[in-house]
Amino acid sequence: MGNSALRAHVETAQKTGVFQLKDRGLTEFPSELQKLTSNLRTIDLSNNKIDSLPPLIIGKFTLLKSLSLNNNKLTVLPDELCNLKKLETLSLNNNHLRELPSTFGQLSALKTLSLSGNQLGALPPQLCCLRHLDVVDLSKNQIRSIPDTVGELQAIELNLNQNQISQLSVKISCCPRLKVLRLEENCLELSMLPQSILSDSQICLLAVEGNLFEIKKL
Repeated sequence: MGNSALRAHVETAQKTGVFQLKDRGLTEFPSELQKLTSNLRTIDLSNNKIDSLPPLIIGKFTLLKSLSLNNNKLTVLPDELCNLKKLETLSLNNNHLRELPSTFGQLSALKTLSLSGNQLGALPPQLCCLRHLDVVDLSKNQIRSIPDTVGELQAIELNLNQNQISQLSVKISCCPRLKVLRLEENCLELSMLPQSILSDSQICLLAVEGNLFEIKKL
C-alpha cells in the first residue's frame, strides 16, 4: 500500500487512539507507528503477512489495551511485548507460534488471550501467573497433556478443543474460577477424565464431544 494511504491511517489513529489496517498484505509492523506509542489504545493488523514484531517499538505502547495480529506469520514474540502493562486483549490466532516469552506473566492486566491455530506443544506455564485472565483460547494447537500447574490458572473459560490431549491433570478441578472447559476433539479416554471435575470443581460447562469415548458413558 502507498505511503500516503498509510500516513492517512496514522493521522486518523493520532486522533482516535485506534490503528486498524487489515488485509493489506503488510509484511512488517509499520515503523510509522512509533510516533504513536503514547496515543494508541488499539492496534489491529490482522490478515497480513507480518512475520515478526520489532522489539524496540512494540514494548513502548504504554496505553495499549488491545492488540490483534490474527492470521499473520509470527513465529516468535519478543520479550518486550510483555512490557505492555495495560494490555487487556491479545489475539494471535492462526500464526506459527510454538511458545510464549518467559516474561509473558508480566502482562498483568491481560483478560482475554486467543492463540487458536498455532503450534503450541504444551500449556504455557506463564499463563498461571496472570491473575486477571478470564478467557483463554488454545484450540487447534498441538498440546498433548495438561500438567499439574493448570490448577493455578485463574481463567473463567479455557478452550482446548482440537488438540491432541490424552493426559489431563486432576488439578484442573482446582482452578478457582474455571466455569467453562472445552476439550472437544482430543484423544481422551473416559478414564483420563478426572471424576473431581464433576464432583469438586467450579466447572459448569464441560464440552468433551469427539474424544475416545461415547458421551452417554460419561
